Amino acid sequence: MRAIGSKQASGDLRKFLKVLEERGQLKRIKAKVNPDLEIAAISDRVLASGGPALLFENVIGSEIPVVTNLLGTMERVVWSMGLESEEQLEDLGAKLALLQQPSPPKGIRETYNFANVFWDLIKARPDRDLTPPCHQIIIEEKEIDLYKLPLIRPWPKDAEGVITLGLVITKDPENGVPNVGVYRLQRQSSKTMTVHWLSVRGGARHLRKAAAMGKPLEVAVAVGVDPLLIMAAATPIPVQLSEWLFAGLYAGKGVRLTKCKTIDLLVPSHSEFVLEGTITPGEEMKDGPFGDHMGFYGGVEKSPLIRFNCITHRKKPTLLCTFSGRPPKEEAMLAIALNRIYTPILRKQIPEIKDFFLPMEALSYKLAIISIDKAYPGQAKSAAMAFWSALPQFTYTKFVIVVDSTINVRDPRQVIWAIASQVDPQRDVMVIKNTPFDSLDFASENIGLGGRMAIDATTKISPETKHEWGEALSRPNELDASIDDRWEELGLGDIDNNDPDPRLFGYVMEQLMRYRKSK
Repeated sequence: MRAIGSKQASGDLRKFLKVLEERGQLKRIKAKVNPDLEIAAISDRVLASGGPALLFENVIGSEIPVVTNLLGTMERVVWSMGLESEEQLEDLGAKLALLQQPSPPKGIRETYNFANVFWDLIKARPDRDLTPPCHQIIIEEKEIDLYKLPLIRPWPKDAEGVITLGLVITKDPENGVPNVGVYRLQRQSSKTMTVHWLSVRGGARHLRKAAAMGKPLEVAVAVGVDPLLIMAAATPIPVQLSEWLFAGLYAGKGVRLTKCKTIDLLVPSHSEFVLEGTITPGEEMKDGPFGDHMGFYGGVEKSPLIRFNCITHRKKPTLLCTFSGRPPKEEAMLAIALNRIYTPILRKQIPEIKDFFLPMEALSYKLAIISIDKAYPGQAKSAAMAFWSALPQFTYTKFVIVVDSTINVRDPRQVIWAIASQVDPQRDVMVIKNTPFDSLDFASENIGLGGRMAIDATTKISPETKHEWGEALSRPNELDASIDDRWEELGLGDIDNNDPDPRLFGYVMEQLMRYRKSK
């Protein structure tokens, strides 16, 4: 298994912005803009049209520039990971699959792959930076004023300004193992913010342990980091493998870390900002409402309060941010990339799954389409159950559609055909009641508790059906190949000879955007 990405990975935010500018994928905006609503509204329009990353250089009320839409296209997500094509993401997934469920290698090839992965792990160990750029400017507690940061407020009914792409770093109070997550933080005062994390996340687990031990939890928030680190924090990795090690594994070299000034945590040394603080267990404040990825405002709930005692930053720092909402949004691009990374991991855990897809229009996790090589009756429902339990990320997937391996899970016409022609609702729809449910999903009768549905759209075999199944229409491969060869001869060279291979519903959206641009 070859190493990938190490030559092109940027190493920090500033270098990546330079790469984008060189490739015509960064737009500098010199006009005055307001971080309250206006920056997000401008960025949203540009994002919807597939436009470049934006660098707002003249933000009202602050001397600090703001970057948005950094990873707003799949192309830029791939570049951030040191790659040039989306297909290369599965190479990373293959590495993680070996680490997720290691088993004795079978043959020389697998032995070679295992040796390569573990050698990569050795090279990926984090490195210490004794002269970190993030410590160029140090702001002590009495001088901290979070209102000097140009925190954006994306939607009219949002409660306050937010940090949205910060790495929230904690460590297990028992064994010292770090956790790095991307959680939303809401400004509460000049020196405090609330952090919004689900109870299953690593930071929440660490806070519960700290509470049991009767001591505060130290927290660092690193803002404006190498985008590869953001992907690392969002990727499903083995629990025993830290996000720092994973990021180094993918970059081909260790992440450079440095110790915070006032707390015992390590942070990326090239961060634009680092906020250092503590959470006292039980100290909470109201958090929200905020516009979220479901396309609605979330509710107001109590969340842990972080009291900051130090802020460090680079000279002339830049604030990186994003915003949520109904797709397409920047987070949807990250989800598409993670979809490709998940695939080899799923195949390792559930060999019968050949491919799967999480449509962006279904919020990149609410609906999954999986294909299988069907070998026995009831296998589709078995595969759906296995999918729900394969990774924590799939706990809140409401719908699973299972199709045959001959169906392209990314082609809406093929998936809809499979549902329409191969499903009998009274036999092929399985509903499981009262399962854990996303608290941001208002579709359920009770918040946090709802149902799941699996649809078996595979070809039915006995005893699933009492009659003979029809034979699917097909043409000989030789005939298709012959026509391909003769396409120009037939005078059809100006007509696309390939069926589109769109993401579910995405093809229609693309055509609409092209039509709009033409007008």
